[in-house]
Amino acid sequence: MVAGARYARSVEAAFFDLDKTVIARASIAAFGRPLYRGGLVSRSTVARALVTQFVYMHLGASEDKLDRIRESVLALARGWDRDEVSRIVRETLDAVVEPIIYAEALDLIEQHQAAGRRVYLISASPAEIVEPLAEYLGVDGAMASEALVDADNRYTGGMAFYCYGPYKAQAIRDLARGSQIDLARSYAYSDSYTDLPMLEVVGHPVAVNPDRVLARFARERGWPITQFVRPVRLRDRMPPAGVSAAVAGSVVAATGAGFALWRYTQRSSTRLADRR
Repeated sequence: MVAGARYARSVEAAFFDLDKTVIARASIAAFGRPLYRGGLVSRSTVARALVTQFVYMHLGASEDKLDRIRESVLALARGWDRDEVSRIVRETLDAVVEPIIYAEALDLIEQHQAAGRRVYLISASPAEIVEPLAEYLGVDGAMASEALVDADNRYTGGMAFYCYGPYKAQAIRDLARGSQIDLARSYAYSDSYTDLPMLEVVGHPVAVNPDRVLARFARERGWPITQFVRPVRLRDRMPPAGVSAAVAGSVVAATGAGFALWRYTQRSSTRLADRR
């Protein structure tokens, strides 16, 4: 359930939901084509995954929708070899995920790390996707859903842990107790009202690309609301070889200033919209 080390002293942390918060697509659907090329799913299944992604991205994620998606994924995966799924995900991670990571999420991750906070991904998506992505981003760990497997390491169609709703909040509490994390001084980011329990468990909740219900709750409670809109490749954020540390630092500072200005204009737009 939890990937990450334990820490001896009290620390702050930042918890990021994955889909529509760190990446711009539904992670399960994003790996549809690699799984098809690996012989695990059919072309029609990939098409259904794309339709599911469209519904999720544009209409939001209700509990019923997420339950149906979870049940269909579990049924589809029954009999798959977990190691083979992990291999496909890790081999295609760069091509599939790198182009759809939000630049704003990367900025925040870097800012939290610079402030000495631990950073975790937390998602209802399978651990076989979330944990490699956490390693890829260089964060401290991940909390994700875990499927049941049989003696041959094949999926049974059952769920050992569903990292969703109140279970996300409990996973965060469990991690905090074992890792000396002060939740009152910690942060959480999500797009969905189904993550209200996760947002409520920290002292600094932030609604990112929120659905209508979460946006309403955030306004009522005075939580920050922000929009992530700029997918970017990680390689495009790295300074070219030979660039001096001073120049690289100037680039980072300018990026941070631009991001701060962007957030200010977004919040101003939100306040104007609320007044109307």
